[in-house]
Amino acid sequence: MKGLVLSGGRGRRLRPLTYTGAKQLVPVANRPILFYVLENLSEAGIQDVGMIISPETGKEIKSAVGEGKDWGLKVEYILQEEPLGLAHAVKVARPYLGMNPFIMYLGDNLIGSGIAKFRRDFEQSKADASILLKEVDTPANFGIAEVDKQGRVIRLVEKPKTPISNLALVGIYFFSAKIHEAVTKIRPSLRGELEITDAIQWLLDNENKVLSHRLEEWWLDTGKKDDLLTANTAVLDDWTRRKIRGNVDATSQVIGRVDMGKGSHIINSTVRGPVVIGENVHIEGSFIGPFTSIGNGCRIRSAVVEHSVVLENAVIEHIDRLEDSLIGKGSLIVQGNGNHHAYRLTVGDVSVVEL
Repeated sequence: MKGLVLSGGRGRRLRPLTYTGAKQLVPVANRPILFYVLENLSEAGIQDVGMIISPETGKEIKSAVGEGKDWGLKVEYILQEEPLGLAHAVKVARPYLGMNPFIMYLGDNLIGSGIAKFRRDFEQSKADASILLKEVDTPANFGIAEVDKQGRVIRLVEKPKTPISNLALVGIYFFSAKIHEAVTKIRPSLRGELEITDAIQWLLDNENKVLSHRLEEWWLDTGKKDDLLTANTAVLDDWTRRKIRGNVDATSQVIGRVDMGKGSHIINSTVRGPVVIGENVHIEGSFIGPFTSIGNGCRIRSAVVEHSVVLENAVIEHIDRLEDSLIGKGSLIVQGNGNHHAYRLTVGDVSVVEL
């Protein structure tokens, strides 16, 4: 079985951050989202992965992932010239996939579990497709499935105006080679894309076996700022362990599950976990946390930062309260007018914000 990871797309919903980078490489708990995907595939026993990339961000993805050796994978890159839908990505990848069954995994999705059990169930079932489902509050924003009491899929609808259920398709799919016939039979949707939901529906309409599993753990599509912050919270809450590798002075407190990198310094400050702090970070006269991740090389002085993602080499100074914020690489956030406010910001890379 092969893996197919979709890491193209333009990341419009995460702008301005994704004007300068791939959305799949935005960090959650100081690790790119895409790295969690590759780790999950490796732990499920996948060795060969095709990586769908776009002309805009493909070079950045290649630089970050390389040949996949860090995960025990062999990664090959497949260029999708235009973002014409998930089923179109399968069409483009057909020469790489051949007749092998495969897992298709969206590179900006995070789930709170492994996928090995779903792989085993799919292989044992002899089905042509298996989908993961999760209850959502806004089904009109997702591909939605209707299933019977035995969990068999009845029909699928992409972003329905009148939802048929609240079961959204998680961005992880298992397919046999039969899916290649399906993607050649469907037509573009009103959005101008070849929808994977239409391809799976073709399998259903032609009496192919399609299974479903309800995901018990959390699932997060990190395509928007609030979703990214929620993902950061979930990962920090579930997976952060206390590990202090930097220096904490006698006037500071580090409370709870705080993972602190080498070369970092905490001076006259309080850090309350769960928090992840990268390497060579300087925190002075500040309060950090909970549910905050701070990238390598950041400088935070005389500030309060909570429930935020701060990317590498950012500087935050004299901010009374920064919360629910996403701060890009190399940005400067500074307050100089003496006013006392709480701020919620989304700031792109290498930006300057004076408050």
